[in-house]
Amino acid sequence: MPDSSHSARNGDTALYSLHGMWCTSCAQAVESVLARHAGVLRASVNYATATVHLSGDAEAIALERLAPRVRRLGYRLVPLEAAQDAESRLEAESRRLTLRLAVGASFGMWTMLASLLIYAGALPGPRLEFVLALVSGAFAVPVVSYAGWPFYRAGWRTLRAGRPGMDALISLGVLGAVLVSVWLLWRGSAEVYFDTAVMLILLLLVGRLVETFCRYRGLRALSRLYPRISEVTVLDGETPRSRALNEVAPGERIRIDAGGLLPLDGALESDQVWLDLSPLNGEARPVSRHRGAALQAGSRNLGEVITLVVTARAGEGYLDRLHRQMLELHARKGELQRLADRFAAWLSPLAVVLALATLVALLLGGVVVEEAVVRALSVLVVACPCAVGLAIPLANLAAGSQALRRGVVFRDLAAFESLGQVRSAAFDKTGTLTRGEAELAECRPAPGVTEETLLTLAAQAEWGSEHPLGVALRQAAHRRGLAVGEAPCQSVEVAGGGRRIVLEDGTRLWVGEPAWLAAELGSPPAADSGDEQRAGSRVAVARDGEWLGELTLRDCPDAGALAPLAELRRAGMTLALISGDHAAEVASVGEAAGFARRECFAGQAPEAKARLVDRLPRPSLFVGDGVNDVLALATADVGIAPLGASQPARDGAAVQLLEPGVAGVVDAWRTARQARRIMRQNLLLSAGYNLVALGLVVWMPIPPLVAVLAMAASSLSVTANASRLGLSD
Repeated sequence: MPDSSHSARNGDTALYSLHGMWCTSCAQAVESVLARHAGVLRASVNYATATVHLSGDAEAIALERLAPRVRRLGYRLVPLEAAQDAESRLEAESRRLTLRLAVGASFGMWTMLASLLIYAGALPGPRLEFVLALVSGAFAVPVVSYAGWPFYRAGWRTLRAGRPGMDALISLGVLGAVLVSVWLLWRGSAEVYFDTAVMLILLLLVGRLVETFCRYRGLRALSRLYPRISEVTVLDGETPRSRALNEVAPGERIRIDAGGLLPLDGALESDQVWLDLSPLNGEARPVSRHRGAALQAGSRNLGEVITLVVTARAGEGYLDRLHRQMLELHARKGELQRLADRFAAWLSPLAVVLALATLVALLLGGVVVEEAVVRALSVLVVACPCAVGLAIPLANLAAGSQALRRGVVFRDLAAFESLGQVRSAAFDKTGTLTRGEAELAECRPAPGVTEETLLTLAAQAEWGSEHPLGVALRQAAHRRGLAVGEAPCQSVEVAGGGRRIVLEDGTRLWVGEPAWLAAELGSPPAADSGDEQRAGSRVAVARDGEWLGELTLRDCPDAGALAPLAELRRAGMTLALISGDHAAEVASVGEAAGFARRECFAGQAPEAKARLVDRLPRPSLFVGDGVNDVLALATADVGIAPLGASQPARDGAAVQLLEPGVAGVVDAWRTARQARRIMRQNLLLSAGYNLVALGLVVWMPIPPLVAVLAMAASSLSVTANASRLGLSD
């Protein structure tokens, strides 16, 4: 993968990695410290992805300013780590957890066995019971000291930060059980609770291991996007030279051998290439791309050796942006996560207060000291808010990884929460409801201009374009054996219009909508009265202010769009087809996709598209791929960019699809709806457990060991419920 260890900063926001966290309480403690720093407007720490998202004054959120403050707490704030580095870190964490669990289980089993013999009354006399109680305590020492050390460390760090959470409670529970047991031994009693401390540590370590596995699965879904390449072949003239990936600059030419992965984003300089896009989107069918096509790192060259003109440095390509956007999504906090944080924040202090109140009330009520202390200990243990802290982040990460496996990338958490509740959906035509495989239907050159000249210049003007019409023009030129020429030195996209191109020799080209081009030149040709009735998309071309003619392309309707759209209708959504194309073409595609006439809106400028989207029932989604769709994407509650969308559309969309077809929209909607349902279930499960358990343990005597089992069962149930998202495929 390209080096992405730098922070992903954009204006007054920054994204970093945070190392040393042990649980969600650590995340809340660091977040609290960073939020209090002068100049920081908002701080959000995500435990599942170990990321920190900050907004505020650019100087205040600089890494060098914040890292020392975090280091004083015992954590490390570092530049954003690469996906593979995060994967390696979690593997190391898993090994350390497994070692602690093995040590804890090896010694703890003898503690549990000794306690079981005492509880069962299987020993012949109290003296032997007392000896076994001492043995139980001796075997508990490695468990409490070594296996439980991370809990004490995290509890102390969060206490120093002024945000004691679950690890502080766990530490109090473990140390309380040990101290009560030592006190009982000193008084000559064999009724010790070393087994409670051991069981608490072992069950929580098992929970941490399961939770780490869930995080590992989620991050692997991100890291699978990246080609693992460290060196590339750069062409110096025609001489190939090996060079480190990080040293290659935009504009340089690189060679990719047959069967090789594309290491960087670039424009194809060779005439044609067959690509395997399955590493990116799971699409097994090879696709063909022609000279001037924009290619993405991670796809595989299935043909002969090709040459690529690099368009983005390592760490700045399309996949790198997706990676950072996914991490930003998880680092930000939605409505449900903020609710869970508020609940967990007051649960820990409440548990301590209830434990002390229980102890005092029982002592005043005449209960013996031993029983009063044990019941107060049960209150501490049962209230550990592990489940509350895990309720949302794990579900969020599982949903994101599931969506990624289906070719859906979420970039915005608010959109993620809104998508499952949308009431209306609007679609652009080209590249969304059509296959994005337009074909040249007609060439109408101006007098004195040949069809070959018109098509060649149109294809050259579309160099690097990812729009389906631009791809179709290049393919048509390739099929006719026309040389597209060299890459332009300047290219400007105009929303709702077309492109302005300047070639190396100073020649200026225009390609785009006939009406836009007429306005640009100020001298439109005579209009054809049949144009508005002719099905197809019209593309006009001009050179140095001279009108060269028009081409008509027909975009094939996507037969696979009918079923997904029908599913959205059955869910009660209002649907609309909004396009800038003329009525005949929109009506033809709309009818094939199952739209009624009243749901089709043709000839819409970018501003008109946005106004129509704004009038749809909220929350709304819009699916569009062009520069002219950016306003509508921003206006909708959820903007979705399909595969092959232009860069401005991808940047403006909250959701990006990595697979062709409208089915990805339905997959995104289903995933968001299921994720929201599971998040709400987790929140209700964890909150309900803590409230009911606290009430019961205060009201009636519950052994500490039973309280430990109940607390562990709550955490594991939340983790298992979140894992359903990752296993549903």
